[in-house]
Amino acid sequence: MMDKRIEKKRFSKKRIVIAAGLLLFVIVVAYGYSLSLTKVYKADADKVIINKVLYGDFEDVVLLNASVVPLTSVIVSSPEGGTVAEIFTENGAGVIKGTPLLRIANPNALSGYTSSETSITEQINQLRKLRLDLEQNQRIMSQDMMDIENSLRTATRKYRTDSILYAKKVITRQEFEISSQDYEYLQGRKKILREAVKQENQSRIMQLKQIDASVNNMNESLLTIRQNIENMTIKAPVSGKLSSYDPVIGKSYGANEMLGKIDVMQGYKLQAGVDEYYVNRVKEGQTANCEFNGHTYQLVVKKVIPEITAGQFQVELGFENKSSVDLRRGLTLSVKLTLSDNSKSLLLSQGQFFQSTGGAWVFVLKDGKATRRNIKIGRKNFQYYEVMDGLNKDEEVITSSYDQFNQYDVIEISK
Repeated sequence: MMDKRIEKKRFSKKRIVIAAGLLLFVIVVAYGYSLSLTKVYKADADKVIINKVLYGDFEDVVLLNASVVPLTSVIVSSPEGGTVAEIFTENGAGVIKGTPLLRIANPNALSGYTSSETSITEQINQLRKLRLDLEQNQRIMSQDMMDIENSLRTATRKYRTDSILYAKKVITRQEFEISSQDYEYLQGRKKILREAVKQENQSRIMQLKQIDASVNNMNESLLTIRQNIENMTIKAPVSGKLSSYDPVIGKSYGANEMLGKIDVMQGYKLQAGVDEYYVNRVKEGQTANCEFNGHTYQLVVKKVIPEITAGQFQVELGFENKSSVDLRRGLTLSVKLTLSDNSKSLLLSQGQFFQSTGGAWVFVLKDGKATRRNIKIGRKNFQYYEVMDGLNKDEEVITSSYDQFNQYDVIEISK
């Protein structure tokens, strides 16, 4: 009986009320402390942009500002550096192949070319003289051979006659031996001369080949030198229209420095810079379209230049029906480049919040208060981000810049 009375005393109504009061006090204090740690920013409704999360077709496209450029442009340059001495035509002029554009002056180079030309000409003359000497020597040896053969014929006749006369004892032995010696001497001399002529011919043929090859090489060098001198007058390499051409009398150019371009008037293509975000997604063969003069034209990516400059890489697009487009260089067209087919997704409007969060989190609005929430963003197009996780349809998100309240936990929106 005593234990039961003690138990009732321990859990009396008064004690329960006191305990509940203490617990409520602790909760209030803890809540107040947590509120003191939460950073709250109060923002005017007209100072922020709020967008609803939508569900619909995600167009996997990129909007580009593309410039109209010729299909083919040929760079005009000078093989030799120098200063502009004369200008024969102006920027934007139509030219045909071979039309003189300007003349470059370079006294040092011209002096060097002239000196080389003189030296090569002298060497050619010396080689031609050597050729003449070889031919003259051949004629002399041929003449010597003719003389020997003529003398040998005479000696042969005398030797045969004296052989008969000596056999008949008409002439003395001494007389016969003289004709015999002359005959044998001339035979030996002919043999030696024939061998000398043979060797001389072989040597001459080899030397003449070498001389001809050297003269040909020197003539080619002369042609190059004369061409270089002629190249100081810069001529149009192709027919077309001059562009990027602004020479001034006295202006200096280095060797092979661009003087201008000639646009070959055989059609146009589009050239555009694309944000580096898409560098792994843009590929040759992808389709695009643009509008011009009330017509929609189909395009295809012809070339991707992946080098990043100032946060962009370059692409070239060609018209599928080239003959139907009436364009001119310098026009800028808005191009919609398709990266993949449409797909159903949650969509969040693009905004400056992305610069602060990188798409890792956003402020989600509910009942006038916006709180942080982690999200996951996939692809983006010219209007929307594709939401992969963290948001639901019809939820409201602050999409304007977070620069003023980036360090806050809660944003209270006042109207």
